[in-house]
Amino acid sequence: MLILSYITWNISPEIFSIGPISVRWYGLLFASAFIFGYKIMQLVYKSENKPVSDVEQLTVYMILGTVIGARLGHCLFYNPGFYLSNPIEILKVWKGGLASHGAAIGIVVSLYFFAKKKKVSPLWILDRVVIVVASGGFFIRLGNLFNSEILGKPSEVAWAFIFTRVDNIPRHPAQLYESIAYLIIFLILLFLYKNKREKLNEGYLFGLFLILIFTFRFFVEFFKEVQSSFEAGMVLDMGQLLSIPFILLGIIFIVRSFKVKVTESKASK
Repeated sequence: MLILSYITWNISPEIFSIGPISVRWYGLLFASAFIFGYKIMQLVYKSENKPVSDVEQLTVYMILGTVIGARLGHCLFYNPGFYLSNPIEILKVWKGGLASHGAAIGIVVSLYFFAKKKKVSPLWILDRVVIVVASGGFFIRLGNLFNSEILGKPSEVAWAFIFTRVDNIPRHPAQLYESIAYLIIFLILLFLYKNKREKLNEGYLFGLFLILIFTFRFFVEFFKEVQSSFEAGMVLDMGQLLSIPFILLGIIFIVRSFKVKVTESKASK
């Protein structure tokens, strides 16, 4: 097995540093996710004659929901014993540890409160925000790639990565798999929004997002190393177990959107 046949990944997670302050690729890409999402939501609000000024508040709710939900998700889903015994450690986000399933819950909760404050339908908000959430996943998983984290399992595929900052084992670039998948899902949702939104009932795009994202997440876990030691002997790891309820919830919202359409059709006759 020749090491030269694989992709050697030895890029530093730091872009540059000035004294104790360092700028990292992950931070830059994380920020890019929200900046890109902010611009998209501005266009959405303009196209639907909604107050564009609301996008700033929406972004704040999104950031809080994402960070708080992702951090609590990591602490409670993957190592509850340690964090419940040492609650102050939950606040130390800079040590790493964010869970996408927790972020999903945090975003939904924060957007529910935002919708109530603005007196709009929560599903109207969710159907549009999931477009930028999918694009955010693209940026964040690229950040994980630069951090050489969320590693894939050892592999001999031609496109395997050797993360020299971790070991010299060729692995599936699981971060890249996810990043590309989220970009494709973003494009699908954006296409449907731009071309079909008048024909889609509330909740359809949200449900489709849940199905696409978490079905892919379920299967990509087979190519990833487990995140915590307790997952080692499990048939399905924690990421897969947490994905199943989201997939089922997505199906419920899709079915609900079609039932609403049928009911409206009957009422119009």
